[in-house]
Amino acid sequence: MSPSPNDVLKNIFGLSEFRDQQAEIIRTVTSGKNTLVLMPTGGGKSLCYQIPALCRRGMTLVISPLIALMQDQVGNLRKLGVSASYLNSSLPQMTRNHLLEDIRQRQVKLLYLSPERLVQPAFIHLLDHLDRTGDLSLFAVDEAHCIAEWGHDFRPEYRQLGNLFTRFPHVPRLALTATADHRTRHEILEQLHMVDARVFVRSFDRKNLHYCVTKKTDALSQIQHFILKRHEGESGIIYCQSRRDVEILNSAFQEKKWSCLPYHAGMDTRTREQHMHAFLQNQAKIMVATVAFGMGVDKKDIRFVVHHGIPRTLEGYYQETGRAGRDGRQAETLLLHHPTDMHRRWHLPDTSEASLHSQCFINKMKEMENYCTIRTCRTQALMAYFGEAHDGVCHRCDNCHPEYSLWGGALSRINSSALAHASSETRGGKKR
Repeated sequence: MSPSPNDVLKNIFGLSEFRDQQAEIIRTVTSGKNTLVLMPTGGGKSLCYQIPALCRRGMTLVISPLIALMQDQVGNLRKLGVSASYLNSSLPQMTRNHLLEDIRQRQVKLLYLSPERLVQPAFIHLLDHLDRTGDLSLFAVDEAHCIAEWGHDFRPEYRQLGNLFTRFPHVPRLALTATADHRTRHEILEQLHMVDARVFVRSFDRKNLHYCVTKKTDALSQIQHFILKRHEGESGIIYCQSRRDVEILNSAFQEKKWSCLPYHAGMDTRTREQHMHAFLQNQAKIMVATVAFGMGVDKKDIRFVVHHGIPRTLEGYYQETGRAGRDGRQAETLLLHHPTDMHRRWHLPDTSEASLHSQCFINKMKEMENYCTIRTCRTQALMAYFGEAHDGVCHRCDNCHPEYSLWGGALSRINSSALAHASSETRGGKKR
């Protein structure tokens, strides 16, 4: 007899009760119904597939683009006595072969893997075998917004998942994301063949996050003022638009003996992993990064997030700021913007499809620009973007709480001419 979700919650995870919508989501997934879950970062999405995986017969596949997250979650599950594994390029061939044999022998309950690994022909044949014996339990697609072509974090390999689900239409699917506007939600459901799915949307309002958006005048000085006055010695992330800006900012702060490290896609994999580990272990307090850093990073004590320039979209901004305050304590976000930022940030792909979606691109650009310049409650505007009503004012943004505007004050004695020079350059390309 299979255990109940409540039994698994208590006996495996050591928790006494579910949070918010978790119980209903888990009941729906465990019953075998296709499900889409939109839940803010830190809201407990992982349990929404881990518990059904332990309640249902067979193996659950968790599709994720993040090797670091796979390794972290598998390590935690194994400590709890759960038969979990991951399959990715970091494994030696012999280890991979042993794992595949364990899968054939039904020794693995949760398997984490990337979308490109999942759709390889040899692995699909293995899934065919499991499906014939009734041992293919559930497909859980994490970071499901990556399937939306004009979302803030599009991954082309996610598009291949639709073909897989056509091959196994009776295996239930769970899609999870922390950020998706109505257009992205529709695309997730359509691409994953989940038009019949039940959709759960938890409030997007992160009540412990406080927002300030201000004009960029002397970025290096403004960022230093914010951190020294409000977050000295605390963990935080500074997001930059380009690799060059990352290197310039990081070098400037290291010269001042700040505990910081750079992170961007131009660095080799080993160095990036070392820097991420140092940040997660508090060996470095500040990560200066492009958007290549952050998705899936499970660090609960991040107290601030700074944007050195305007993010690509409001979805991206929401997700990036949402990496702060995962422990539920107050956290603060600062966005520095300048009219030239958008000229650097938005570059349409040189493809035939670009013209079909250019209006969507332009609309997202305008929405992000409008957010930076509105005089009304920023939380209200952000919630409205995701289709959620928010009455009154939040008292957690610079428009509701004018004192917050002081966060972006500049220290005039600091010379940031090098940064200004870097910011005047225009660089294209999507890779960060």
